[in-house]
Amino acid sequence: MVKVSHETPLCLLGDSEKFNDYDYCLPHLLDEEEGYLEYFRQAKAKGRYIIMDNSLHELGEAYNSDRLHHWINELVPNEFVVPDVWENRDSSVVNARKWSQIILPKGVTKVAVVQAQTIHEASTCYQTYKDLGYKKIAFSYGASYYNDVIPHPNKDLGKALGRLSVISALHKMKVIENNDRVHLLGCAVPQEFGWYKGFNFIESIDTSNPVMASLEGIRYSNSGLDSKPKANINDYFYMLGDQVDYELLSYNLIKFREINDL
Repeated sequence: MVKVSHETPLCLLGDSEKFNDYDYCLPHLLDEEEGYLEYFRQAKAKGRYIIMDNSLHELGEAYNSDRLHHWINELVPNEFVVPDVWENRDSSVVNARKWSQIILPKGVTKVAVVQAQTIHEASTCYQTYKDLGYKKIAFSYGASYYNDVIPHPNKDLGKALGRLSVISALHKMKVIENNDRVHLLGCAVPQEFGWYKGFNFIESIDTSNPVMASLEGIRYSNSGLDSKPKANINDYFYMLGDQVDYELLSYNLIKFREINDL
């Protein structure tokens, strides 16, 4: 069964245990906000499953390596997304090769993110990660080349269809095998995840989409959305609980599961 996690503002972290299958940790926030750190210390103590990112999406570049090492050793997450470089296959592979040699605490699975500018680069990036020994590999949602693969007039739909097409093609070519483990990072439109039915190698996904849509006052239709909410977690991290429309949030969270048959 696919595991799902939605990043939330600080005020909703406690509630997130009720609707998240696991906790998705952004390490730069561990240094910036004591309340965030305390949540993850408690999550670890409770035995919750934790995937720690490298904060590339939020910061524009992966977080400081010394601080990544510090938090990996303190929290010992179940998975750690090794530093990658946006849309740069070669630099991402260099980082992945470096991190493949680094010994992490027992029980931490290293995850490498495919970065590319063409489907060919995506294929060679994925295969190189496997050759380096990575047991789990992720695909980001926002790569520009997805819109080259599927030149849809709606860029968000094109990105979603593009990622699906890339993953489908790599699976057809047996670059992605049935027993592989794949994580999907974010989404452009929430209904994308329902398109992966039958691809049992999809193990986990993370997206703040239903939360961000709720905070922007957007209600999911029965088919999802046609565009991505403009906000991200940085815009709403410190919002107050009384600013949240909990009815809308609950509706979107439930509808997200329904439209993706999760």
